[in-house]
Amino acid sequence: MHTPKTMSSLSRLVRGNFNTSTIRRFSSAASETTAAISPPKKSLSSIVNDERNPKRIVEKFKTACESERFRANIAVYDRTVRRLVAAKRLHFVKEILEEQKKYPDMSKEGFAARIISLYGKAGLVENAQKVFDEMPERNCKRSVLSFNALLSAYGVSKRFDVVEQIFSDLPDKLSIKPDIVSYNTLIKALCEKKGSLSEAVALLCEIESKGLKPDIITFNTLLLSSYLKGEFEQGEEIWAQMAEKNVGKDIRSYNARLLGLANQTKSEELASLFEELKASGIKPDVYSFNAMIRGSINQGKMKEAKAWYEEIVKHGYRPDKASLALLIPALCKAEDFGCAIELCKESFSKRYLVGQTTLQELVDELVKEGKRGEAEEIVEIAKNNDFLKFKLDLSSQEDD
Repeated sequence: MHTPKTMSSLSRLVRGNFNTSTIRRFSSAASETTAAISPPKKSLSSIVNDERNPKRIVEKFKTACESERFRANIAVYDRTVRRLVAAKRLHFVKEILEEQKKYPDMSKEGFAARIISLYGKAGLVENAQKVFDEMPERNCKRSVLSFNALLSAYGVSKRFDVVEQIFSDLPDKLSIKPDIVSYNTLIKALCEKKGSLSEAVALLCEIESKGLKPDIITFNTLLLSSYLKGEFEQGEEIWAQMAEKNVGKDIRSYNARLLGLANQTKSEELASLFEELKASGIKPDVYSFNAMIRGSINQGKMKEAKAWYEEIVKHGYRPDKASLALLIPALCKAEDFGCAIELCKESFSKRYLVGQTTLQELVDELVKEGKRGEAEEIVEIAKNNDFLKFKLDLSSQEDD
């Protein structure tokens, strides 16, 4: 039995063991346990990115923009605009970008240039131009940064004449000195504008006369455009200039020349360049293999073309529309319909993207060759794959 004195001692002992320090430790541990159990708080970016409904995306985006930290997130702005453009909701793009004008960030050139660029990506160049024109009203300087954003906006929107006009007029008017980014944007526009490739190539000399140095983007743009437009010799000259000027080649450089050699059916040079690519330490990508497929097909080597197709998967890539658009019609032309059908089925089962034109060509050839049953099977498979939202025509090549 405990006496009062004993009880008093026990009471002191208990109080001693549960002193303030101990209580703090227990409180801290409890807080940590609660934090571990409670779900983590979602970031504003996640809240916007996780939304699927376009109208709700706009609502959440506008609310999130009240945070200065959110407004500094370039990636979420870009992603949101791309999603709204893909959903064909350009009025929502205008809504969220016009909303930005109420924030003090618009007096900073970097932020204004971003809005100009985003308007350009949405094809809303008039709005991009308006933001650029309004910059002085907001005490926002206009330098080569915003100038380049405006050039790019018109370039992305395929307004190539305007790109040329702006490049010609604005630098003197605003005392802006174009940099290599400016020239690269102009070169890209000229490369895409019909009949202006020679003007783009001529800019190489002008760039150097201005004390600037053409970079890998400059050469890659000219290189690819030359080979794509069938200007093989010009492409070879640009390739040689890269070596002369010690401009290091990347995967885009190699892919451009691989394509050029494939189109010219230069099999030995093509094989040699592919080996050079691997030896350089650069990993071939799906575009590299597509060029090799094209080269093999142009030489009539279908077995080799199929082997290159298999290399795409072996290297961890997914064949793209171009891979299938090359191989399936070539197999039909070689009357290897069995392989074409199997390749088509494999593409469906592995969820590879197949272009409508490619599939229609296969169906047409099968019907033409009296293989209507196989053609109907392909149509049925396509119908059952919800990522193919089109109707294949079975009547265009009916036998008499």
